[in-house]
Amino acid sequence: MQKNLSATSEADSFVTACEECGTASHERQYVRILNRHTCEHCLLDSRKRSGGLETEPYEKFVESLAEALDLREKETGLHSKRVATHTLLLATHHYKKVTDLREVYWGSLLHDIGKIGVPDAILLKPGKLSDEEWKIMQEHPRNGHRILQNLPFLSMASNIVLCHEERFDGSGYPAGLKGEEIPLAARLFAVIDTLDAMTFDRPYRKGLPFDTAKAEIIRMAGSQFDPRAVESFLREEQALREMTDMEYPAAHFGK
Repeated sequence: MQKNLSATSEADSFVTACEECGTASHERQYVRILNRHTCEHCLLDSRKRSGGLETEPYEKFVESLAEALDLREKETGLHSKRVATHTLLLATHHYKKVTDLREVYWGSLLHDIGKIGVPDAILLKPGKLSDEEWKIMQEHPRNGHRILQNLPFLSMASNIVLCHEERFDGSGYPAGLKGEEIPLAARLFAVIDTLDAMTFDRPYRKGLPFDTAKAEIIRMAGSQFDPRAVESFLREEQALREMTDMEYPAAHFGK
């Protein structure tokens, strides 16, 4: 894959180790920022800290759970941690309490936990879902909410899980919520999740350039996306561009 090479000058730059943790692995994505070669794990941890969060034991457990969910769905790299970390960056423009920011992070991290209840034949189906299969898929936000709703310290997080598939114009699911009926954190997440879906590889297509995704997100402001969320997205454009520049070492794709 040769995608978004603006943060790298040479393809072979990806064969060197991360300058933060020393890891060199074909299982990790890397990016060069300010002439430092950094792996996805270290980049996301540093951005989480810049968003006001320090790692604590429960967080490591939740991150591991999200990574397991990504493996089941064959997501690229640390998909759930990636979208959670960058939703957190957007959230810093709207929330000041660390407790709120932590719930935004955890809710975004666990956004698809309800897919535990979706059969593999539906979740991993390469073609279009039937009407009945789509009804089952649309239950995953409610299922995820049920998993988290009995944990009082995750009340905001559980609402992100419940509402992460809603759209600003009311065309989303499961409840067809509209505008500010949708929790702000879920509106922020929707922008980042779409960016990630468009710019990282999927089994059925290669990732698109950042500018293509940016143009689509701006076009959909006021319909799919909250204009306030799009404004916050544009304020964090540089960090988000760097995120989409991450790549696996070239040898990864020869396997």
